Amino acid sequence: MDDLVKREGIYYQKFTDVPFSGKTTGEEQGSIKNGKREGAWFVYHKNGQLANKGSYKNGKLDGAWVFYSDNGQFFLKGNYNDGNREGAWVSYYENGQLQFKYNYKNGQKEGAGVWFNEDGTVDKERTGTFKNGEKISD
Repeated sequence: MDDLVKREGIYYQKFTDVPFSGKTTGEEQGSIKNGKREGAWFVYHKNGQLANKGSYKNGKLDGAWVFYSDNGQFFLKGNYNDGNREGAWVSYYENGQLQFKYNYKNGQKEGAGVWFNEDGTVDKERTGTFKNGEKISD
């Protein structure tokens, strides 16, 4: 990835005007087709631990994604569709306590969602029913 530059959403090899196609190595590993990320992707923290994994379709996040902290602990998972969050998303604190669970539609919170503080109590400001990303009721 260090040998590529991104211009207007397209990856190019440095000093060229031809969109890059091929595989990347290093902290970001995956395939690029005609300048756009495509297929499975793996991103690593500087310490070598996996940071996240998922896939792209035509340069946009697509399908299941999982995220890890730099100590290797899982903390976030969900799905993307055409670059937007879609369906159930769940996150956890470092102590393993559930942080939040929301549903998304077209990248916006939709339906019932709950946010917990680290001590396990419900955060009433961030919990409720959502429509088009806006909280409509408790």
